[in-house]
Amino acid sequence: MNTVVERELEMNLVLSPERSVPVPARLSYRTDDPYAVHIVFHVGSEAPVHWTFARDLLVEGVFRTCGDGDVRVWPARLHGRGIVVMGLSSPEGDALLEASASAVSAWLERTLRLVPPGSEGDRLDVDGVLVELFARTPRHDPWARGPWAADEPTEDGA
Repeated sequence: MNTVVERELEMNLVLSPERSVPVPARLSYRTDDPYAVHIVFHVGSEAPVHWTFARDLLVEGVFRTCGDGDVRVWPARLHGRGIVVMGLSSPEGDALLEASASAVSAWLERTLRLVPPGSEGDRLDVDGVLVELFARTPRHDPWARGPWAADEPTEDGA
């Protein structure tokens, strides 16, 4: 059974140290994808912006700076309240977003109660995925027989 934990919240897109704009966002966690968190940003474009990254990265980022590359997360204080800052980088550009630390932490706590750290692998049906993957392999595909098939003699003896 798949369970989804979602939280709508308003994040702030930081444009400069003095200016930010609110961005509606949705945090999602699915037990059928237990290592990942999904964030959808509604930025006023034709389609929302989707990001997926490790739940562990967000959990650690609530307490200390972590991540490198495309996703970085760290705690901070703004006007006396705790926030979580997310630095996101892609070929299309970079974004710096702030969210309420208490809202993110409460949502994360729900996901951690549902799937405790270290038990994520128990939620994955690796055997089922492999059975499904191999069931889709066409019989006529020469690569389905393996790379050694090219070494086997053909009907004409070549």
